[in-house]
Amino acid sequence: MANAPDAAAGIGPKWFRRLSSVIFVLFCFELGLFLLVYPWIEAWGDNYFASALRWREFWNNAYVRGAVSGLGLVNVYIALAEVFKMFRRRD
Repeated sequence: MANAPDAAAGIGPKWFRRLSSVIFVLFCFELGLFLLVYPWIEAWGDNYFASALRWREFWNNAYVRGAVSGLGLVNVYIALAEVFKMFRRRD
């Protein structure tokens, strides 16, 4: 009987798995950089949620901006970890 994780690892062509990994890395890296930088740009406070819901003080709080930037760092870390995982794998 085949081991379930080993059987699942071989699903799909090799090029498709590599392309999926590259697209995932690019998405995580772009999203991470956006979330890392955008909260500290002046345009951050000029949006629908800050004005319509009257959350401007909360939205412009440095702790909220830092939390969003922290999520960006997590996304960049995931992208870099996936890149190293891709180079370690020898399919």
